[in-house]
Amino acid sequence: MESYLNENFGDVKAKNSSEEALQRWRDLCWLVKNRKRRFRFTANLSKRFEAEAIRRSNQEKFRVAVLVSQAALQFIHGLDLSTEYTAPDEVEAAGFQIDADELGSIVEGHDIKKLKAHGGVESLADMLSTSITKGISASEDSLNQRRRIFGINKFTESPSRGFWLFVWEAFHDMTLMILAVCALVSLVVGLVMEGWPKGAHDGLGIVASILLVVFVTATSDYKQSLQFKDLDREKQKITIQVTRNGFRQKISIYDLLPGDIVTLCIGDQVPADGLFVSGFSLLINESSLTGESEPVHVNASNPFLLSGTKVQDGSCKMLVTTVGMRTQWGKLMATLSEGGDDETPLQVKLNGVATIIGKMGLCFAVVTFAVLVQGLFSRKLQEGTHWTWSGDDAMEMLEFFAVAVTIVVVAVPEGLPLAVTLSLAFAMKKMMNDKALVRNLAACETMGSATCICSDKTGTLTTNHMTVVKACICEEIKELSNSKGTPNFGSAIPVSASRILLQSIFNNTGGEVVMSESNKTEILGTPTETAILEFGLQLGGDFQAEREASKIVKVEPFNSAKKRMGVVIELPEGGFRAHCKGASEIVLAACDKFINSNGEVVPLTEASVNHLNDTIEQFANEALRTLCLAYMDIGNEFSAEDAIPAKGYTCIGIVGIKDPVRPGVKESVAICRSAGINVRMVTGDNINTAKAIARECGILTDNGIAIEGPVFREKTDEELFILIPKIQVMARSSPLDKHTLVKHLRTTLQEVVAVTGDGTNDAPALHEADIGLAMGIAGTEVAKESADVIILDDNFSTIVTVAKWGRSVYINIQKFVQFQLTVNVVALVVNFSSACLTGTAPLTAVQLLWVNMIMDTLGALALATEPPTDDLMKRTPVGRKGNFINNVMWRNILGQSLFQFLVVWHLQSSGKAAFHLDGPDSDLILNTLIFNTFVFCQVFNEISSREMEKINVFKGILKNYVFVVVLACTIFFQIVIIEFLGTFANTTPLTWQQWFVSIVFGFLGMPIAAAVKLIPVGSN
Repeated sequence: MESYLNENFGDVKAKNSSEEALQRWRDLCWLVKNRKRRFRFTANLSKRFEAEAIRRSNQEKFRVAVLVSQAALQFIHGLDLSTEYTAPDEVEAAGFQIDADELGSIVEGHDIKKLKAHGGVESLADMLSTSITKGISASEDSLNQRRRIFGINKFTESPSRGFWLFVWEAFHDMTLMILAVCALVSLVVGLVMEGWPKGAHDGLGIVASILLVVFVTATSDYKQSLQFKDLDREKQKITIQVTRNGFRQKISIYDLLPGDIVTLCIGDQVPADGLFVSGFSLLINESSLTGESEPVHVNASNPFLLSGTKVQDGSCKMLVTTVGMRTQWGKLMATLSEGGDDETPLQVKLNGVATIIGKMGLCFAVVTFAVLVQGLFSRKLQEGTHWTWSGDDAMEMLEFFAVAVTIVVVAVPEGLPLAVTLSLAFAMKKMMNDKALVRNLAACETMGSATCICSDKTGTLTTNHMTVVKACICEEIKELSNSKGTPNFGSAIPVSASRILLQSIFNNTGGEVVMSESNKTEILGTPTETAILEFGLQLGGDFQAEREASKIVKVEPFNSAKKRMGVVIELPEGGFRAHCKGASEIVLAACDKFINSNGEVVPLTEASVNHLNDTIEQFANEALRTLCLAYMDIGNEFSAEDAIPAKGYTCIGIVGIKDPVRPGVKESVAICRSAGINVRMVTGDNINTAKAIARECGILTDNGIAIEGPVFREKTDEELFILIPKIQVMARSSPLDKHTLVKHLRTTLQEVVAVTGDGTNDAPALHEADIGLAMGIAGTEVAKESADVIILDDNFSTIVTVAKWGRSVYINIQKFVQFQLTVNVVALVVNFSSACLTGTAPLTAVQLLWVNMIMDTLGALALATEPPTDDLMKRTPVGRKGNFINNVMWRNILGQSLFQFLVVWHLQSSGKAAFHLDGPDSDLILNTLIFNTFVFCQVFNEISSREMEKINVFKGILKNYVFVVVLACTIFFQIVIIEFLGTFANTTPLTWQQWFVSIVFGFLGMPIAAAVKLIPVGSN
């Protein structure tokens, strides 16, 4: 079966599957009882095609608008433009001079002419009653006025599906419809033949069973949909930095209003339509709107920023002009039909299993019906009544047909693919509580197969709370263990060197020092920037004074490819100075001078280079992150278009930043190792820092290799094949190195790879990996969008929790499949063999519907929602080539099926004699006994299915409340059906001895299951 599944249903990957692969498996699944339900959680390919056509059309229109605006630029420079625009009275009464439609037309149409006519960006800010430096007023009345006039930053959501819609969809089950017709015919014939109420019992029994199945199914599906709705809401939570009342603060993207001043950095998503106010080297990726892959330079001459686009490089302040459904992105979202997420590989595989078993069941049903009808004809031939047919004969034929249809109901395990969704929804909800937000359903199950985790160092293995603890300035190494000692260190530095150091710290930074509303100094920026700025403040520096003293002309923000950042400032006394900061070896290599102990600039000699390199190595060996600060004077000629010089710098000094290892990381790495998951550290840091941290975490072992990115990328494919399995640390790596490593691990070594990432440049590696894990705190929006799971607390231990949940999902579904296939096999064989050998079916349509519900919806609830245990991380991973339905499962299925079949067959052949049954009701009592025993076999088999290989199946059973409740409800309803609903369910009340025998026979399945588990089988 596994080879058939891999051949026909194995093309669908965890992500990035082709449209052909998605369509192919759908074509193979022709035997479906309820298409609406079976394919609810799969991609709607036709809607996707429509959406893509609309997207292309919109992109074309938008591209034309951009080209027109660019052409218009050539004609309007130097023209004196004025506007006749008058704001509506309602807008003016609210204190604004421009309305939402006019603002929208400026940005959406890239209308430079209209923007100039309104006086430019600063004039628009005045018209919006905002300040470019202080932002809007944060008073509630003011915010409400803006919401009323300009709208809110939310897109129109499709209305949520109500409970009755799920009931309606559950009714679309083809077999239930056929049974409903059978029930109607049975009702009419019964009333004609036997009158009310006796003639209605059979028909009403089937109707009641159908209604029960429909409502239980609809309730389960509705609860699943609510869970997915909650998760979708979590996925859309994005915070951004705005300035309001003169203070920088973080707010939700949904609280954004026109007039807000937003600070955007590399990797951010533009949260609304707006205009560029100020910034440096801003590159915007507009491919989501225009389809163009080339980034766009946004500056004062091309100031338009559009919602949904991404900051590829640089930073800026932006004036928000249009929000919500008035933005270009909002309009695009409104026109696109929801195509749904790709189905997961397990969903597809189980659809394949359901199809195979369904086909077998259909054959069994047809043969069973034929045998039963043939038996009726034979009997009538013997009686000589084959030419005269009564209503009773018609009712009997109808019952045969209902049994055949119900065999199909039981045989087509519609619940298999839906059990995957149920288990994934349950796991996703629980993982959310464990600080992991799943963006891609398939990531849950794929993480259970992971064999390798490539983890960042900073913020994932470490706390990301950085402080400068050592510095080498003017040839002197000083420890800065506390803030009290820092001013003394500052006074020991020559005044000229101190001035340049503070100028470098406060100008060459992506962070800011601001006053909070409570009048406290607050440092904003990345942890590295925060540590350096805090060091500058402790040295007695003044951020605002340094910023006002010189004018910033050009900024090249830090990115992981260059591993440094640069800034050019215009000095108050005239001339320009470049400051550079970044990876110590890289910046030091660009220096040819340094500041000596007297504060004088002197050439770098071999001895001084060796001293500085030894200092870097010493800091790195102490697990410190090292940064080198440097500067150079570049004369009086420099413009913003010129590149910042790459070499010729003067080294100011080296700082060592402490970033402690997170508590619990070493234990988590050890858990991964025992679970057969290799952990590799991939970092941009110095190799000695990386090795020190890796040893502290337990990642780098005696047999492992630490390698630098530049060395790694020089290797041939043959060398990499031998080298990669041994690599445990990669330092000074570029995003391309990370991508190459992941690609080789996946394709050449067939590993299932999980990768962490936080930067914009990590997006290719996150996309390439089987599971992309983005950091929720340090991660950029670009990284989060490329990821499958967002680690909300940036903690490596959470990644291990995700792996544990992934394994739990995979094994839970295996348990459910084992349980359901056992019920399938026994129900099919019992009814088929009985029909062939005795001419009757012991399990009626109503009884089979109840059995179907036990094994389908209730079974899925009980087994697919088992919480994970620590034992899961003591077994080896499934990997890329593991069989889903393995030998262990086949052993358990066949052993249990054989036992249950023998029990039922023994009762059928010897039951009357054993229980001394005679009289007119003997067949009814025996069939009730068989039905009751069969159900209790499933109850105890459900308990046995909790563990596929272990004997002790009771461990932790009381912690799974869902399992206990489902089991209790099954037993309760079984008692009600037997004792009180006999007329509808074709049963009769049993004596206590008969109940005892039913339960004992069911219970015997547990020791049999335990004995079967002792039979050794291969893993595949």
